[in-house]
Parts: sequence; structure tokens; C-alpha cells
Amino acid sequence: MRGLVAYGAYIPHYRLSASARATMLGKGGGKGMRAVASYDEDTTTMGVEAARTTLLGVPAVAAPERLYFATTNPAYLDKTNAAVLHAALGMNRSALAVDTGGAPRSAVAAILAAAESREPALAVLSELRTGLSGGAEEMNSGDAAAALLFGEDSSDAPVIAELIATGWSTDEFLDRWRVPGEPASRVWEERFGEHAYGPLAEESFAAALKRADLAADQLDHVVVCGLAGRAVKRFAATSGARREALAPDLSKTIGNTGTAQPGLLLADVLDRAEPDQTIAVVVLADGASTLILRTTKALRTTRRPRPSVAEQLDAGDAGLSYATFLSWRGLLPGEPPRRPEPDAPAAPPTYRSEGYKYGFTGTRCDECGTVHLPPARVCYRCGSVDRMSPQPMAGAAATVATFTIDRLAFTPSPPMIAVVVDFEGGGRFRCEATDAEPGSIAIGDRVELTFRRLFTADGVHNYFWKARPARGARAGNEED
Repeated sequence: MRGLVAYGAYIPHYRLSASARATMLGKGGGKGMRAVASYDEDTTTMGVEAARTTLLGVPAVAAPERLYFATTNPAYLDKTNAAVLHAALGMNRSALAVDTGGAPRSAVAAILAAAESREPALAVLSELRTGLSGGAEEMNSGDAAAALLFGEDSSDAPVIAELIATGWSTDEFLDRWRVPGEPASRVWEERFGEHAYGPLAEESFAAALKRADLAADQLDHVVVCGLAGRAVKRFAATSGARREALAPDLSKTIGNTGTAQPGLLLADVLDRAEPDQTIAVVVLADGASTLILRTTKALRTTRRPRPSVAEQLDAGDAGLSYATFLSWRGLLPGEPPRRPEPDAPAAPPTYRSEGYKYGFTGTRCDECGTVHLPPARVCYRCGSVDRMSPQPMAGAAATVATFTIDRLAFTPSPPMIAVVVDFEGGGRFRCEATDAEPGSIAIGDRVELTFRRLFTADGVHNYFWKARPARGARAGNEED
């Protein structure tokens, strides 16, 4: 049997509330929040975080040999963004990594490609959405990522959900579009999308149910998602599914996460699902796509990812101001610290240090066990030469040894919090702290590493690792 063996999701730390936006604009208001990617996050870094959660504890036999990355807001054009994820995850050089971007429906392409691959395959769905200031698109959208790992059933990596049926319908109509270079999408009147999507959703859903030999009211969980909000609500109400089976869309809590939404909502359902249950995922985007999965008995014994989607929802920081949000999006330029801006990273040294820069792999001395960051050929403790073994450090727990608040150093969001951290098992590292305020860091705090963007210069994104406050659930996961 082949199917889903692991999954994970990532929701950024920060939230923007409707009331905070209304205070700044003097209009609007209402309730609800949206998840906001920090100034040092983009779809690539969020994809890495979702994939890291997914692959935590996955044995080597199930390690992905293919990676499909879907987003409508790539960090690079004319360059494969999936290659950055490939490097950050430490995947084999022989593994395929490709982008499937361009539109929200690319999420379906990534999931289907991974599910039908003969090799273990990872689908990563990531989205960073925005809109024009004061518009509905700005507030109703959200940022997040999700990852789904498919592979063959084995005792080390059992299948927790099998894809048992699919259904498709495609039609060409203009309900949402954005041409290259434009900062936000344009949307036709919602009533038109509701009219166009209705029959397409019914056709796709009916075809999948027929292939699965199921009726709508027999489904245990039903996810209906898409950016056409009225069409999604209408189909959910008329699909024939039981009301208690309809999964929450999380739009009032983190916003509509576009390309990431199918994977994120599926992850939320899997966090709560029981063995031998059926899950339908209906995606409305340039047509309709339906996936039906059945969970297995392995779901009861397989450790589910932590932090869960619900835990990440509860952990969000709702204190983000609207001005800061605009600044992070590049819509409200601020004066940077009066220090020279950094130069773009050069290609040759970046290529030579790929294992350290992207995978955060140091070295451990074979003679005395000392860990070196960055990697070294000569041990500073015992002096042995070329007696080193690679030492992956991205998942190691750490504590803050000391820190400083630097208000002069260059950073896109001053001031910079610089920390020195000590890793459990050895190793010391100096880096920036993120997802934290200047007054919230203390010596002895537990932190974990996160893949972020230090800065962008001359169109080159300088990716590296930072420290963030350890998420309680993840810290507990390491102690289990």
C-alpha cells in the first residue's frame, strides 16, 4: 500500500487583528485575525519549517527522493525555489526538487505528483498573501505552509492515510488574476465566482464519491477550500455532507492561506482524526479538485506532528501593529540603521558552504567529540587535523548563553537581537534571534533554530539560520 506517511504545518508567529488595522486606517473594524509572515520570512522559509516538522522522526528508508513545491508568491523567478528547500532539508543530491507554482491550483498538482510517485515524495505548499491597503483581500488573507510526505507502507514508516479516489473538473473563467510585477491580485465580483464554481464542485465531488463507492453523508471529515469565499460556503452547505463533518476553514483565525490551505486544513483534520475514517478535500480553483483519503490503524500508533495546528493557532502573537505589517510587506518604507547595507552573497563561497549555510551541518571531532560551528578541519580543543565527521545541528535544542540588543547593526526590522546559544551535546553559535521582542529574551531561555532570510541585496536572498523561542510543544516532543 502507498499513501501518506507523515504531514506537518507551519503558521507564522505573528497575527494582525482587524481592530489594529481599523485603528490605523480610521475605518473598517470587525473581528478576526490573519497570520503574518515576519520580515525575515517568505514562502521558501515557511516551506522549510513545514517540511522540517513533517520529517521529524521519519526514518531514512522513507526520506523523500522527490520534492514538489507549490506557491503563487515565489521568492525567486527564473530560479528553482525548491532547490533551497532541498538544501535546507539535507536531501540527497540525487533527489528531484521542482517548483509547481503560478496559481493556487498548483497545490493540487504538487499533492498528486507526490502521491503518484514511485519513490518517497514530499509535497510542500506555501503561501504569503497580501492585498491593497484597506481592502478585503489584505485582511482576509493569511500566510502559512504545509507539507505532506507520501511513500510505501513499512514497519518503520507506516501509511497513516491512503488516497482512495480523486475527481476533477476544469473550466476557464476569470474570477482572480495577477500579472507579473503587480503586488496584489484582482478579483471579479464574488457572485460570478459562486455561479461558475457551483456545478464544477458538484461534478468533481460526485466523481470522487463514485470512485470511492461512498455517499456524501458517509464522509467523516470534509474540507472545502478556495479563495472564492462565497462559492466555498455555498458548496459546503449544499454538498450533502453532514454538518458535523465539515472541517473549520480557520479563516477567522489566520485568514485564507491560498495555496497552503488544502494542506493546512488537511493537517488540522489529521491532528484530530481517528483510524478508518474518510476525509474529502475539495479545492475550488480554476475548476474543482476532490481528493478522498481513508485513515489507517497506524494513525493510532504513529506520533503526530507537534506543535499541532491547534497549538500553533493558540500560540500566535496578536499584538502586531498595522504600520509594522505594512513595513514588513515593503509598503511603508522606513529608514534603516545608519550603517552600510550589506553586499549580496557571492555565488562561489555560498556554493562551497552549502552544507553549513543551508543545512546547518557542523563538524564533530572524531578524537575528542568537540562540535565546531562553522565546520572546521582542525579541532580547537585537541588539535587533531582532518579527523572530523559531519554533525547536523538544525534540530538540536539550545539555550541562550548571552545576548545583546544592537540598535545600530543593519536589519530590515531594527533593533537586532543578537544571541550566543549553547547546544545540548556541544557546540556554540552566534546568530540573530527572531519572533521575539527586545525585552523578552533572557539568559537561560530555551531556543530552537529556524530557517530565515537575513536580508536581500541586489535581488539575492541571503538565507541562513536564526534562533527563536522554543515552541513548548516542540520542546516537549524532543523529550518524549
